[in-house]
Amino acid sequence: MSHAPQPVRVLVCDDQELVRTGYVTIFSAQPDIEVVGEAENGHAAVEAARRLRPDVVVMDIRMPLLDGIQATRQLAGPDAEAPPKVLVVTTFNVDAYVYDALRAGASGFLLKDAPPAELVNGIRTVARGESLLAPAVTRHLIGHFAEHLRPADTSRQAREDLVRALTVRELDVLRQIAEGLSNAEIAAALFIAPETVKTYVSRILAKLGLRDRVQAVVLAYRVGLIPAAD
Repeated sequence: MSHAPQPVRVLVCDDQELVRTGYVTIFSAQPDIEVVGEAENGHAAVEAARRLRPDVVVMDIRMPLLDGIQATRQLAGPDAEAPPKVLVVTTFNVDAYVYDALRAGASGFLLKDAPPAELVNGIRTVARGESLLAPAVTRHLIGHFAEHLRPADTSRQAREDLVRALTVRELDVLRQIAEGLSNAEIAAALFIAPETVKTYVSRILAKLGLRDRVQAVVLAYRVGLIPAAD
């Protein structure tokens, strides 16, 4: 007898009650998502996540007491035990903390004005263990933080090491990842099956010792595999 898959358990963290209510309404309407709690600041987010053990934490960046970056680092940073996936939902033209949040352990980013369907898909994506970067966020990240992503001391040698480690096709896939494309979009661009893309992504992460696609994006720009945005 087959059993239905367990719903994705989600914790919603935002200091604006209206925003939280909107998220809860959208997410609770999905049969495969269960909202297990809400938090109005970073401290409450960390406490609730440790108590409720959600699969995904939807995290605002700008919150009182403890901001979303610090909360993300405590929940999903290198020292975290059994970390949840953190999906940061940020205001594109206000927040300038995307790079720090990447390093703190976030699994993905979306913009606050994203359509409801995109927000729901973002939760499903990170819950599957994939990382998510909206293309607009990726372009903003690179354009705004190119000097941080491409420091002078990594340049040519790091790029040569990267090229030696990967096959030509893996490099193609890495370039597409760095543009913020999903597996389906990469498959369409390279005329290969989505499952093949997934295999390539796994190989790339394993070969380079990276945790997820977010780290792959940072590395690709850091070594100059593709040019930073103007």
